[in-house]
Amino acid sequence: MQLDQSNNATREPSEVVSRYLEAIYYMWAEKEPLRSARLADWLGVSRPTVAVGLRRMARDGLVRMNGRKEIELTTNGMGAAESIVRRHRIMERWLTDGLGLDWVTADTEAARLEHAVSEVVEQRLYEVLGRPATCPHGNPIPGHSQNSPGELMLSALKAGDSVTITRVSEVAEREAPLLLAYLHQRDLTPGRDVTVLETDEVGKTLRVRAGDRDVTLSYQTASKVWAVGIGA
Repeated sequence: MQLDQSNNATREPSEVVSRYLEAIYYMWAEKEPLRSARLADWLGVSRPTVAVGLRRMARDGLVRMNGRKEIELTTNGMGAAESIVRRHRIMERWLTDGLGLDWVTADTEAARLEHAVSEVVEQRLYEVLGRPATCPHGNPIPGHSQNSPGELMLSALKAGDSVTITRVSEVAEREAPLLLAYLHQRDLTPGRDVTVLETDEVGKTLRVRAGDRDVTLSYQTASKVWAVGIGA
């Protein structure tokens, strides 16, 4: 995605615009095609509603449409989106590390709280939490860290490969909370070493060993989990 410089003054986006910016950022981070129809599905609203929202955001210098009819964040838009995502992920860390909430509940509660937290509180929480590099799901905190180099989806691995899970896709985090719970219950979480025992190209599944248990995952589920080779 290209960044388009805008001369419009930066201002705090509304809660609705923040939701749009956050969703666009997640789609961009996952390298999904940034199309309005996909954004509508992600947000659970109609396509005409998204069209109206995008026109307003374009007017405010936050997004533009490229020649492929894909959404692009402007420089101002990217800055605003990163700020929202950073606040969300720091809040998630506080809710899990500080309050002991599970990572599914923490994600939901962070979405409610992120719009009410000031930069002063955000920075103080970040310091008190020990300057975390990622959210509980392993995704980097914008402005403080980046994805691990050499990451691969579990679905791309072969039998015999041994890796360390680094993060769970934002798609799963936002669109499939049941999948988040499924992965958590099976200890397929960031930092866990796993070995691929078997792949089934016909059934589109793979069997992995995580700790002392074997887990069979569909390729669709495995594509939502990222990892790096052990020792990489």
